Amino acid sequence: MDKSWMHADRRSRKFQLGLAEFLKFASANASNERKIRCPCLKCCNTDGFSIGVIKDHIFWNGIDESYKNWRWHGAPSTSYMNSRMQGESETVNWEPASGVGKNDVDIGGSEDEEISEDSNEFLKYVEDGDKPLYPGCTKTTKLNGLIQTFNLKAKHGMTDACYSDMLIMNGGLLPEANEVPASLYEAEKTLSQLGMEYEKIHACPNDCILYRQQHVDAIICPTCGVSRWKLGKAKTEKEGILAKVLWYFPLIPRLKRLYQSANTSKNLTWHDHGRKKDGMMRHPADSLTWDLIDKTWPEFGNEPRNLRLALSSDGFNPHSSLSSRYSCWPVILVTYNLPSWLCMKRKYMMLTLLISGPKQPGNDIDVYLQPLIDDLKLL
Repeated sequence: MDKSWMHADRRSRKFQLGLAEFLKFASANASNERKIRCPCLKCCNTDGFSIGVIKDHIFWNGIDESYKNWRWHGAPSTSYMNSRMQGESETVNWEPASGVGKNDVDIGGSEDEEISEDSNEFLKYVEDGDKPLYPGCTKTTKLNGLIQTFNLKAKHGMTDACYSDMLIMNGGLLPEANEVPASLYEAEKTLSQLGMEYEKIHACPNDCILYRQQHVDAIICPTCGVSRWKLGKAKTEKEGILAKVLWYFPLIPRLKRLYQSANTSKNLTWHDHGRKKDGMMRHPADSLTWDLIDKTWPEFGNEPRNLRLALSSDGFNPHSSLSSRYSCWPVILVTYNLPSWLCMKRKYMMLTLLISGPKQPGNDIDVYLQPLIDDLKLL
């Protein structure tokens, strides 16, 4: 007990010194001392207050551990931040009443730290993507140019080899030191850091099960007995060629991306602090259903950053042929937290599942919703 108390006291002093250093630095670099961004876990550098208010916020809410480079407070470089923040990562969430033991010194494997590393990697690629496409270019950036070429690839069904050749050709036509990726691999690597990865989940052609979890290694569906692999003309199995595939676009990384934007994270609480509350129906937050959820689960309703998601799904024919009955089903999530003029915008609609055809899933759609439901339960 004595050692634990001494350890906690030492961490407390280090935290206080680090906090004093930060407040002094933020005050010295502030253009308006009444509007300094607050790095507490509630504000996350989106709202501005005086030094005294920020100190109280950090005491009560804790500090954002992922904020290691004081870029919102005038830090000139990452190296400066590293020299100032030695030891603070172990102390920012210290609570006097919680009790600190010997094993609390190293929190290197914590979940928060994993999120922090992911966020830093994401920001690195965003900063890299904001570079001009070539020196002196003012019309577009590396990231915008990359997205435009990927859209072209999808629109015209361009093969991977053709796309790679197009990148090489574009790189040769543009001035030297341009930022065009040299290959499809480099282009996909950049986009994957933006949270655009996906999972291919094998499915039973009769919509019985997904080959995941306890069925991940199964070859035959335990419900209907149909093979996992596609059958040829002679009813022979084509091993390695799947009979049916579900495309899943993981939800959690995309929600994290929403909160990495200061403007978007502020808009995600608009339903609570920006909406006119006069009894008129202007937004889903004005509905009886929204109010019922708040009353049934008050702990959820009292936190405006909790997300309210709407799920929508319908079939469409991807082959642009009226003679084909092929039906492909996307599952889309809409974030109702956003203002009414934003929540139905295409950029905020998240495609989470793509259920391949040739027939609609019908009542078996719950089978395909399993990975999405698992992520929602985790959240």
